[in-house]
Amino acid sequence: MPTDLDRHAPAQGSNQEVTVRVVADATAPRRRRPTFASVVSTLLMGAIAVAVLVVAGAVTGILDIGNPFGSTTVDRSSPPVLKQLNNLSQYTAARGNFQATVDIEDDVGLLPSFIAGERTVYQAQGSVDASIDFAALSKGAVNENSDGSVTVTLSEPRLERADIDEHESRVIGHNRGIVNRVADVFSDNPHTERSLVIAAQQKMHRAAEHSGLVARAERNTTKMLQDFLGKLGYTDVRVVYAHPAAAT
Repeated sequence: MPTDLDRHAPAQGSNQEVTVRVVADATAPRRRRPTFASVVSTLLMGAIAVAVLVVAGAVTGILDIGNPFGSTTVDRSSPPVLKQLNNLSQYTAARGNFQATVDIEDDVGLLPSFIAGERTVYQAQGSVDASIDFAALSKGAVNENSDGSVTVTLSEPRLERADIDEHESRVIGHNRGIVNRVADVFSDNPHTERSLVIAAQQKMHRAAEHSGLVARAERNTTKMLQDFLGKLGYTDVRVVYAHPAAAT
């Protein structure tokens, strides 16, 4: 840093006086002391950069430290509770798969359908079983004849209630009037498919009655009993079905 010294030679017998003038150099850089805020900001930015690198490495698999941000699933469901044990003696002899389309329209007096009314088209997929309850057999249901044959008397196969496949069944059309739409907004019980499922079950059951499912169940049951009793040494097995008309 340049300085100018102006010296005045004192007269003999007077006090010595020295004047010093300091001139700042404009080209010399000034040093600034770091503040506390700047230090904290630098550390924070460094921590964020390190965190971003760690997350990117964990997600991409570059860093083999596992994924600390991965989601986990905790199952807190209670274990199932056994309510009842039943002995099953029902033999499902045949099953029919059916498709039923339920088309129900509700009209409201003389009002046009776009004002009031509702029409729903429901396509249902389901099945109907034909089964025989062996628990209902009487003591004389199995008779060994004198010629070595065996006669088994069974009741006619029964058609069970149709089982609707909810995953494959759906509403394919639903038209409502303005009044019905407004009513559904304020209703605590909106439109339900329960009535449609019941209607589809009834249609499938009626179709099963005319499908030959019962006759197929009789043939399958007869073959099953013949194979089973044949392993016991009976070569002549006769199966008789007591139809409701014959039983009366």
